[in-house]
Amino acid sequence: MSQRDVVFPPGRQALYEKNRYSPAVRSNGFLFVSGQVGSREDGSPEPDLKDQVRLAFTNLNAILAAAGATFADVVDVTLFIVDPESKFETIWPLVLEEYWGDAPYPTVTAIGVTWLYGFDFEIKVIAKQPA
Repeated sequence: MSQRDVVFPPGRQALYEKNRYSPAVRSNGFLFVSGQVGSREDGSPEPDLKDQVRLAFTNLNAILAAAGATFADVVDVTLFIVDPESKFETIWPLVLEEYWGDAPYPTVTAIGVTWLYGFDFEIKVIAKQPA
């Protein structure tokens, strides 16, 4: 088995090592980013939903930057939302206005879930690694 080309954002490696997963792995020109939540430095959830979404994107963007990429390089997005019926209308406009950027847009799949380890929102992406 070949060694994984793992990307770590600055300052959070201990959190990933504690939980035993890689924040992102480069493979064949793509960057596969683990689901990012609105966790504070200690791993605890940001309590306010809008702030939690913003922090999830901050954490995601730190990983993308560590790989030399930006959200513009993202080709596929998966969103996980606890109780999407009550939260989607708060989350979706925020995502579009603050983070999505201009067309062409990435593909997106939104999934309603019952539990995210104390979080309400998670974003997982695949990005094309810049040349």
